[in-house]
Formats: sequence, structure tokens, C-alpha cells
Amino acid sequence: MKLPRDLSGARLIKHLCKRWDYEIVHRVGSHVILQTGQPGHQRLPVPDHDELRVGTLNSILRLVSTHKAVPKEEILEGL
Repeated sequence: MKLPRDLSGARLIKHLCKRWDYEIVHRVGSHVILQTGQPGHQRLPVPDHDELRVGTLNSILRLVSTHKAVPKEEILEGL
């Protein structure tokens, strides 16, 4: 799977909130803290940068896919 190179933090945050039941809890500096209760409690820091680094994006996708029990490719659908 090839990850997008120009994905912004704001766009990823919006997508995770809209499609994957995350909500914004608060902001710490340039990071937005997301939280979900589905299927269990998880907190996730996402940098609100213009372009996310590939390693950072991969790490966020890995955390979400493990928690939601879906493949990483499915999380990126609809972006």
C-alpha cells in the first residue's frame, strides 16, 4: 500500500472524526488529541501539520487499524 505524501493533519483529523467515530478532546501545541470509545477507549495524538510525514501517518494508521480491527487501506478510503 502506498501512503499519500501530501495528506495534512487537519484532513486526517476530519476523516477520523467523520468516518471512524473519533472526537477532538483538546489541543496540545500543534497536536490534536482524538478519543474514541468504539470498541474501547483509545486516545490518539495527531499532529496538525500541513503535510504529515510518511512514518507518522503509518504509525497513526497502524494504531487505528489495530484498535478498530480493520486493514490500513480501509481507513484511507474516502480521503
